[in-house]
Amino acid sequence: MPTEEPAARRVTTLELFFDLVFVFTLTQLTVLLTHDLTFRTAGRVLLIFIVLFWMYGAYAYLTNQVPPETNARRLPLVLGMSGFLICALAIPRAFDGGGVAFGLGFLLVVIVQSSLYALIHGLYVLSFAVPNLTTAVLITVAGTLDGHAAEALWLVAIAVQNLAPILSSRINGDYAGGRSVVSDRVGALDPAHFVERHGLLLIVAFGESVIAIGVGTGNLHLDLSLYGTVLLSLALATALWWTYFLRDEALAEAALHRATGLARFRLTMAAYYYCFVPMLLGVAVLAAGVKKSIGHLPEHLPAGPAVALAGGIALFLAGNVAFRAALRISPLGYRAAATAAVLATIPLGTAVSALVQLCALVAVLVAMLAAEARWGHCTQREGKTA
Repeated sequence: MPTEEPAARRVTTLELFFDLVFVFTLTQLTVLLTHDLTFRTAGRVLLIFIVLFWMYGAYAYLTNQVPPETNARRLPLVLGMSGFLICALAIPRAFDGGGVAFGLGFLLVVIVQSSLYALIHGLYVLSFAVPNLTTAVLITVAGTLDGHAAEALWLVAIAVQNLAPILSSRINGDYAGGRSVVSDRVGALDPAHFVERHGLLLIVAFGESVIAIGVGTGNLHLDLSLYGTVLLSLALATALWWTYFLRDEALAEAALHRATGLARFRLTMAAYYYCFVPMLLGVAVLAAGVKKSIGHLPEHLPAGPAVALAGGIALFLAGNVAFRAALRISPLGYRAAATAAVLATIPLGTAVSALVQLCALVAVLVAMLAAEARWGHCTQREGKTA
């Protein structure tokens, strides 16, 4: 007979403060992309964000299970924030002279998280602390290398990082007194808090992307083209907000409540790590495309900005489709079709103008949301708590 879950806990202001610092890494990735919109830079952005978001997820689990309710927990959490800030500052040169600083900042992030997690997991913490520490060391070493050698070592580091949950499950496959550490501890997270935490992260990311666009206007002349680009980009961000926040949060929380133990842990890994990576990166890529388009509304766009505009939205939608599939939220078809449709707008930007592409992107998202509102109820599974 399932035990009754404790009352849902709200995200604390310190956790929100933590998220504000973490999202600075997304801002820095946007800056990196804006300066060099190439596939190689995009690949490096992906490597950096995968590594950082893995540890953000570790902190989300941490504060879900070890709430920062005392100064003995709050002060180390601030120290972890400092590590993320060091990483963020080093991002523009992570593959060009700043890799060691990035690695040392990341090492601080891992040490703080592992130390706090040991409060509830004891020696079990070693099963994921060791892979994470190894990742930090590999990234620091990569900072002493250049080019493909550094990139290859980052790939090795990510592979080691992703071994952590497999290693944890294997080590804790043995039961002590009929209870499993993985099922009873890692899987016993609070769904309401966890969903709210990631929703706040996403909304902060939207806000930071808008701020980055505003800062990107710099000393540009405040003309109709500039205002048009900024307002259309705000319309895109609003449509993406609508895509996730109108229904997905409540349905995701219900889905997590229906799962228990290890099944809940696996659901959160699938939905809030693997699926959230493209969603958050999509916001950063879209912001980079908008920044490169500012002031060029009536002009043809180079391939890079046109791909970034459409690709950022496509990444977000693809991640959201995977998110819904993992949690068995429907419908999926409208969003899958919109993912393909936004990519089809790239020739509009390169052959016609930025204005036409931005308007087309807004139209696709509005049509997707309108179709779901009109016909989506026919296939929706409303998801009820058990």
